[in-house]
Amino acid sequence: MPSDCAHNLPLLLIRRCSRSAASPSPAGDRRLSFLPVCKRRMSTLAQPRFAPLPTEQIESQTDAVDAGYQFRLVSYNILAQVYVKSTFFPHSSSACLKWKSRSKAILTELKSFDADLMCIQSWMSMIPSTRKIWKTLDIQVFTFSDLETKEMAVVYSINLKELVQKEGIHYNDLVEKYVPSDHVNSALENNSSTEEDKNAKTDNSKRGDPNDPRVRLKRDCVGLIAAFKLSDPCDHILIVANTHIYWDPEWIDVKLAQAKYLLSRVSQFEQLISNKYNCKPSVIIAGDFNSTPGDKVYNCLVSANLESTDEAPIKLCSLYAANGGEPEYTNYTPGFTGTLDYIFLSDGSSIKPTSLLCLPRGDSEDVKGGLPNFQHPSDHLPIGADFLVVNS
Repeated sequence: MPSDCAHNLPLLLIRRCSRSAASPSPAGDRRLSFLPVCKRRMSTLAQPRFAPLPTEQIESQTDAVDAGYQFRLVSYNILAQVYVKSTFFPHSSSACLKWKSRSKAILTELKSFDADLMCIQSWMSMIPSTRKIWKTLDIQVFTFSDLETKEMAVVYSINLKELVQKEGIHYNDLVEKYVPSDHVNSALENNSSTEEDKNAKTDNSKRGDPNDPRVRLKRDCVGLIAAFKLSDPCDHILIVANTHIYWDPEWIDVKLAQAKYLLSRVSQFEQLISNKYNCKPSVIIAGDFNSTPGDKVYNCLVSANLESTDEAPIKLCSLYAANGGEPEYTNYTPGFTGTLDYIFLSDGSSIKPTSLLCLPRGDSEDVKGGLPNFQHPSDHLPIGADFLVVNS
């Protein structure tokens, strides 16, 4: 969904609940189907399932499978309520779109992940609800003072030893950094398929001339970066970046500029942490990139091609792509079905995935008719993994 309507950017502290065992979901490549959604109560949420990676694959990645510290990370666009209207989601039952039911379902789902780290997009919707039920979920809230008007959140567990550094990314900074050679304009061929605007596409001309690069670049999108000292014996430092790239498929140049700026900022942050703590931190970049596998934004991220910038690139690989392939989809509606959400890992990282959060197949009963529904309260699906820290 669009990310230019935002209110708050909190950094939360959430305690873990007991972790339940999970089994892998089936794989398949059958054609996607959509059927009418029947009215039911939001009491049949799909349970998260983390499928272990093949033992031989894990052992080939590390010599210390038995000794390392482990943690779980999930990334999820929970769908801002401001965009939840029956006209935008005519395929969804009105009962499952109501905020009273949807907010409870989202919070139940977030808790069910039992994650040490969660990268949440469109968190602004949850602010009023969490205030009422913090005691129930045992949540405390911390905010970034310079990003209080934005919509990102990193939720982290007390099992992580310490948050050592944090900073926000304002993609509007690109306006001041723009130089004519950047070629940010509307003439670039659209090479990205993203989620449908559902008849609510923002009239970008209201901000000024959309052909003016300084107007195009001011999309009010944000990201955040945080460094955590883990509780493993070596006090390994993990950098986690969370972002929500601009949504409009016709503005591929803006999305590409944001992706490059993200890589630049994460690279700078990594160098800062490396120098400050005399270490080589691992890096995870997660979020809703509003870009499909193989398009210009995706290729930029996995190739670390910063082109005209002088900053050292950070080399990344996609978590799911490197372990069986990208999901069939992470956004599922009749208007658009495809993969938009990713978790990227830095090259040479000291963390290795040991299991992946399973996503449903296109013909799964819990997604028929399109999302959101009573099993999935957002039009996006969560992605995630368990990781092992390899002691070096």
